[in-house]
Amino acid sequence: MKIAFLCKRQYMSKDVILDKYARLYEIPNQLAHLGHQVECFCLSYQSHNEGTWDESDEHKQLIWHSKSYIGLKKVGILSYPFLLLQQLKQYQPDIIITASDIPHIVWGAWCSKKLSVPFVADLYDNFEGFGQARIPGMKQLLRKAVCQAQLVTTTSQPLADLVKLDYAAQGQVISMPSTVDLQTFGKKNKQAAQAKFGLQHHKQYIGTAGGLYKDKGVEVIYNAWEQIKNEMPNVHLVLAGPFQPDCPPPEDDRVHYLGALPHHDIAMLFQALDVGIISILDTPFGRYCFPQKAYEMLACDLAVVVANVGEMNYLFSTTPQVLFKAGDQQDLADKLKHQITHPVRAEVVIQDWRTIIKGIEPVIASLKVNT
Repeated sequence: MKIAFLCKRQYMSKDVILDKYARLYEIPNQLAHLGHQVECFCLSYQSHNEGTWDESDEHKQLIWHSKSYIGLKKVGILSYPFLLLQQLKQYQPDIIITASDIPHIVWGAWCSKKLSVPFVADLYDNFEGFGQARIPGMKQLLRKAVCQAQLVTTTSQPLADLVKLDYAAQGQVISMPSTVDLQTFGKKNKQAAQAKFGLQHHKQYIGTAGGLYKDKGVEVIYNAWEQIKNEMPNVHLVLAGPFQPDCPPPEDDRVHYLGALPHHDIAMLFQALDVGIISILDTPFGRYCFPQKAYEMLACDLAVVVANVGEMNYLFSTTPQVLFKAGDQQDLADKLKHQITHPVRAEVVIQDWRTIIKGIEPVIASLKVNT
């Protein structure tokens, strides 16, 4: 089967093509490994180099195309859907899969209608929470496009429910959470990981990594720390990631700020900690997202404390004692103290990308049969 995959070039600050990064790379990559001919069409909003990258070998047929509109030529992005349609006419796919943001979902629906082929929409987030959604008419275009899809995959069950009930999607809707690289994120030597960051094995460390921003819920961590540090003198707080000047990490001898870490080093950080913290605000974004930190920490066999929002309520349903009320610093402090002294680990099975895509592939393949 010939599959066309449409997405943006940069995803979570990574180059999808060159970094071979996460969901936007693995969906087409794993479909290619399952025997399908896959060509990917990427649009760069950041002016990456244009070109074609052919990853085909004896195991797969996978080709990437990338288009950029640089400098004064950025206005040319308005013509991109027409260029994309011409490329797809030449390729003649059996199915179009689109992902990454509102424009790509809308373009995918338009191209599939023009070419009379089935259309799959992949929503790795609630795109109505993106900045693009503030442009008049964009939310309506997104919903209309999603409702044209024969299959919608979402990154969380709450988002799947939103698409079914609020969007009134006509196609099949399946929750397909993103997973992590289990070769990178796994249980490894804790003392070696601590030594890398200058941490001492006889101390206890709590912490998190990622965007340390107010809208990501970091303030409640800082507030809970003020209580923890006074009651548990052997506990230290470890933080990694960018922050905003108006909300800097606490300045304290027992606070270790590591800056923004490479992906591999984040895994080592989670291997070094005693308790990981996942703070999400009870907002439209928080209710429909799937924080990758959850799988990353769990894969490293790390005890966690997690805000009870959206998908996290499903994921940690068997260990409710690790869930804290979003934004509640006292509840977070209480749950942290319990996890530090009496750690409970959630028994969550984390599948690799190969297994996940192998499970969804028959549904995708059936769309061609049914047209």
